[in-house]
Amino acid sequence: MKRLHVHIAVSDISQSVGFYSTLFGAEPSVLKGDYAKWMLDDPRVNFAISTHSAAPGLDHLGIQVEEASELSEIAGRLKAAGASTFDEAATVCCYAQSDKSWVQDPSGVRWETFHTLGAAAVYGEDRSSEIRPQNDSGACCAPQAVPAEATACCGGASAAA
Repeated sequence: MKRLHVHIAVSDISQSVGFYSTLFGAEPSVLKGDYAKWMLDDPRVNFAISTHSAAPGLDHLGIQVEEASELSEIAGRLKAAGASTFDEAATVCCYAQSDKSWVQDPSGVRWETFHTLGAAAVYGEDRSSEIRPQNDSGACCAPQAVPAEATACCGGASAAA
């Protein structure tokens, strides 16, 4: 079974935790000084917020899978359709260790598909910002690598989900 993942960059974690806890009628399942996550069943979503992006707003969307085979299936479909993916094995991000596959849609929205392997003690590093459209027009959705110095955790100023 799959779960939608939404990651929002926020400027104030405490205020945002208060807001989203009220909105969802639930406290976060993970709460750190720079990160919070709600694993909701109604709607079935992994909703995360963090202070690790350069600007507040939508950081990325994703699909969390329960089995490694589901991750391979989704990445395989994207590759078969001509999309370039950025695959990571056993990466640490958002206080979790996960296998991931990143891609951008035709408008430049980053999508993460991931299989969580376990918890991590640190926020970690996510190099998902290494994907970007091939041209500035957004007409081509194939991601390509950018210089390592431009990377940041979860697409921010220093990534899961």
